[in-house]
This record gives sequence, structure tokens and C-alpha cells, in this order.
Amino acid sequence: MNEPNPFLDPARQQELYGRASRLAGRTSALMRAKTSGRPVPETIVSLVQTHHGQPDGLGVVLDIGCGRGTSSLVIAEQLRPQRVVGLDAAPSLLARARERAKELHDTTVDFVEGDFHDVPMPAGSCDVAIAAFCLYHSPSPKDVIAQIARVLAPEGLAVLVTKGVDSYQEMDHLVASAGLDPRADQHESLYTAAHSGNLADLAVSSLDVIAVLDEEHVFTFDGHDHTAQYLATNPKYDLAPGLYGNPGALAAALHEFLPDRPLTTRSRVTFVVAQPNEGWPA
Repeated sequence: MNEPNPFLDPARQQELYGRASRLAGRTSALMRAKTSGRPVPETIVSLVQTHHGQPDGLGVVLDIGCGRGTSSLVIAEQLRPQRVVGLDAAPSLLARARERAKELHDTTVDFVEGDFHDVPMPAGSCDVAIAAFCLYHSPSPKDVIAQIARVLAPEGLAVLVTKGVDSYQEMDHLVASAGLDPRADQHESLYTAAHSGNLADLAVSSLDVIAVLDEEHVFTFDGHDHTAQYLATNPKYDLAPGLYGNPGALAAALHEFLPDRPLTTRSRVTFVVAQPNEGWPA
């Protein structure tokens, strides 16, 4: 029997998001490897500017699954709405987001702890709602999208972002080839619940889809040491004790079993832009 998908396993959420430093290290290693693909927060801003009727007069922008606040801060700086609300379930990430937001002065940015299945915002209160790289953490992403539809103003806009189900499969092959997890390329994708192939279909359960954008993002890790910095935080693999969460030990294991070499891997990033439909809510 397969192990539960870590992104859908409530028992593992503290492990994954209980420390802001873990997500920061993971993101830093990935961004240092990036060689192709526009920054996602800036792409979100561009989509709002293109598709919202009044992008220069926004009231409230809701950033669901805001994490450490990266997208929230870019949105505040570049769109300059009256208020940005970042929502996340992880207190440690919100604490870091609040620290990073102290340098902002022109836009009110609030970070709120909450469940994206029950968004703590009034109906019709948001001009824009964003859910980037978070819907695959829900066993029922349609319920989250229904919440987005509820809080959007009639002329509001939603931007949903996810990854392809086969993202980073080259890493799967590396881990399997090194014998660190011989079944690495057989585990369920972390993104199964909401991925590039089903995101638009999920959205139309509550919203009208008006645009879909697919981009290929390419990452080249410069060797085993760099690759291990990302792999050590990846909950997908069944690694030997002492390797998960330990980049140094994981790098040493890779060096032992495989010649050192760069690793190029890819992810399809999909943006779905949607707006409330006249029939929602019923």
C-alpha cells in the first residue's frame, strides 16, 4: 500500500511548515538553480493588470497560502491596493511574513492564520484572490475554490497557480539511480490534487475561466551539494534515517553512489485566471 501523499497528510504539516527556515532553504536552493521561467509573483501581477477592470484602484487583495509572504509583498509593492491580506495555516510562516512586511509603508498588509476551506473574509469583500502553489494541499480543492468565489466581489478576479503533475521528475530518477529510494519515480506526485492538467476543470466548479497560461520553468543544480539542499526537504521520498532534512548527509550519499554532475529539471507552471460567474453562489 502506498504511503499517504505528504501534502495531503495532516500528520505531516507541522514537519513541513512548522519552521520557516525549512521553506526558506528549500526555496533558496530552487531559485538559485532557476535558469528559465518568469518570477511567479510578477506574473501574477501582470495577469491582474491585464484582466482586472480596475487594476489601479484595487481595494482588498487576498493571498491564500501566502507562506512567508513573498507574493503578498510583491503584490503590495507593484499593484498598490488599499490592503493585502495574506492567509496561511502555518504560524511560523506568518511570523516571518510579518517581519518581512515591516519595510512596507504605502499599503496595509495583514497576515492572518486560517483554513483555506473556511476563509475568514466577508462575502464579496475581495477585488482579487490569489491561490498560488497551495491548492494541492487540499484533499478537496473545489471547496477552496468555492471559498474564493464567495469572497470575490462581482467584478473581482481570481488567479490560481499550480505545477505539473510530473514536475521535477529528473530528481526522481536521480534518487532512484543512487539507490537512496529505489521507488522514487513510482511515488504519487505531490501535486496530484490540483495540477496543470486539472486546474481549469477545478476552477469552473465555481468560477468562469477567462485565461490559462502555461510556462515551463527550468532549473539546473550545479552538482550534488546543491541538489541535496533541495532534495533534503522533499517529503516525497523514503530516505534512510539521517538523510531527510540533512543536506550534508544526503550530498555525501549522492557522491558515494553517483559521479558528481549538474542536474537539470523542469516544472510546468500553470496560471488560471477566473472571475465570478452570474450563477454563483446559487
